[in-house]
Amino acid sequence: MTTGELFASDALLPHGWARDVLLRWDAAGTLCSIEADAQADAAVPRAPGPLLPGMPNLHSHAFQRAFAGLTEFRGNPQDSFWSWRAEMYRFALRISPEALQAIATQLYIDMLKAGYTSVCEFHYVHHDTDGKPYADAAELSLRLLAAAQAAGIGITLLPVLYQTAGFGGTPPLAHQRRFIHSTDRMVALLERLQPECAGPGRKLGLAPHSLRAVPPDSLRLAVDALHALDAAAPVHIHIAEQVQEVQDCLQWSGQRPVAWLLDHVALDKRWCLVHATHLDDDELARTAASGAIVGICPTTEANLGDGIFPTERYLAAGGAWGIGSDSHISVSVSEELRWLEYAQRLTTLRRNVLASERAPQVATRLYQAAVSGGAQASARAVAGLATGQQADFMILDASNADVAGLAPDAALSAHVFSHRGTAAIAEVWQGGKRVVQHGRHVLDATAARDYIAARASLLNEA
Repeated sequence: MTTGELFASDALLPHGWARDVLLRWDAAGTLCSIEADAQADAAVPRAPGPLLPGMPNLHSHAFQRAFAGLTEFRGNPQDSFWSWRAEMYRFALRISPEALQAIATQLYIDMLKAGYTSVCEFHYVHHDTDGKPYADAAELSLRLLAAAQAAGIGITLLPVLYQTAGFGGTPPLAHQRRFIHSTDRMVALLERLQPECAGPGRKLGLAPHSLRAVPPDSLRLAVDALHALDAAAPVHIHIAEQVQEVQDCLQWSGQRPVAWLLDHVALDKRWCLVHATHLDDDELARTAASGAIVGICPTTEANLGDGIFPTERYLAAGGAWGIGSDSHISVSVSEELRWLEYAQRLTTLRRNVLASERAPQVATRLYQAAVSGGAQASARAVAGLATGQQADFMILDASNADVAGLAPDAALSAHVFSHRGTAAIAEVWQGGKRVVQHGRHVLDATAARDYIAARASLLNEA
């Protein structure tokens, strides 16, 4: 039964742009009808500009939002990902449940304003500051679910399994104590969270942190336990982010990280390989063929000095991918897509690298692929404007100077490549509900107040 409808002069459907599109959705926020070349009654609400599917954000560490931008100073001449990680650990040790919820709520509102309508939360701060479990082991997971519900964003919750400090079973470091779980305790946490994630707009998965943090037996047992609970549940893993990580894996196993994973795990469409930055040609081709998603986070990978993913070759191999804001140094769909393309231009000395003969518009091609890949990584029905998918969408403001008077392809291109904040976004809808209008969210004032207080308390403890 239809409970909501909207008419758009232009809408980006899975096969491309369509004219005069009438969308209808049911009480659960699921699209039940998409009609192009339609005529709508005058009473049907009109979209104020081109309508785009909502973007899934496939990789987020919510708590890092509160110290984004605060590590941009030179601590030593060899500053790197690893020195940044030490600062991140110190910050993570101070976060309270209340602070995490306040930070995540503000972050998820930021995401919605940027056009993200779903988030995959790669959640690894589990325990109290002394490393002991809370009375309810799911305390911090539940805080993230509450933040997503308050903001109005869909969430795939990915509790992180973290056991060792390095390849070969190196014992965890003292400042990793809030992350550490035995495999049995992780399985118990998944069982505790499964009913919490069974409602609308939610999905439960698992994130073995990385090969350096999860020994092979634990990886196998945890993934098997997850899929015994839900055969379709997603599995996300950090993999091959840093050159040192590749070298350490070679020393441990004689293989590169992605090659080891391909040889020891039944890699398929349920898997998302985050930061698969350093791939050789064989790994690239095999990953593309596996159907797994590669999670690319261009602004974080640039900020941390990770390297540049070989996107052009991966797309040529037919690989699937999506984008994430990760450490939230930026929370912008446009900026992630823009820098995905720009990184290729800087390395190839060409322009419009990620376009193709069939899809010459860079922004449109990247946007559609990121929606599709992000939906697969989310394991939720958020794959765009199609029957059976969630009514998640973003509407550009046709009166905004950046996009006014442009054809829809050109309007999206201008939004991505001449992006000036989020001013060109008129509205964002999630599950058939409008959550952002003219850049405003109903919780703006209270969320900002709580976030500022939480961040101040954390910085004062430094």
